[in-house]
Amino acid sequence: MFSGIVEEAAMVVALEKDDGNLHITMECSFVDELKIDQSIAHNGVCLTVVDKTDKTYTVTAIKETLECSNLGLLKIGSKVNLERSMLMNGRLDGHIVQGHVDQTAVCVDIQEADGSWYYTFEYKFDKEMALKGYMTVDKGSVTVNGVSLTVCNPTKNTFQVAIIPYTHDFTNFYQIQKGTIVNIEFDIIGKYLSRMMAFQNE
Repeated sequence: MFSGIVEEAAMVVALEKDDGNLHITMECSFVDELKIDQSIAHNGVCLTVVDKTDKTYTVTAIKETLECSNLGLLKIGSKVNLERSMLMNGRLDGHIVQGHVDQTAVCVDIQEADGSWYYTFEYKFDKEMALKGYMTVDKGSVTVNGVSLTVCNPTKNTFQVAIIPYTHDFTNFYQIQKGTIVNIEFDIIGKYLSRMMAFQNE
């Protein structure tokens, strides 16, 4: 479980294809604190550490993960938002994030707002999935590339988020441009509520 509070935007230093899988090697500041089998969110995707050295660690994304996320688009030098799993003895600063990316979205607009930015993202709308909670609501939570954010101005298939300078500079949001593909995870609480309402209506 994660909170959507990114610890570091770290660099991809190696990529290795293995049949339908992709081994991703990262360099980050907390490698010495990691261990094999530990879970880390990469742009919001929960992956397991399978190997590590003094300066790097490696995770493996399987074919299914690559098909529903933006990890298959990574290149050496790409910056990836990292978050280790949440400690249960601290504050939940973001929202409950599973690290199970639901789908990708495309950045369709960026507007500067006197020191901050409004990013607009568009995703493929599926009415059946929306009825199951795979949608955004005004002032609700959404995860974009692993960053916990508050939704504003949602439509059927788009939503905006307001990005403060710290988030812009500290995460890989500063690399996002029009046309950039991002990972999104809809709010798990909304999914549960939608599911319970569906059972009540049967």
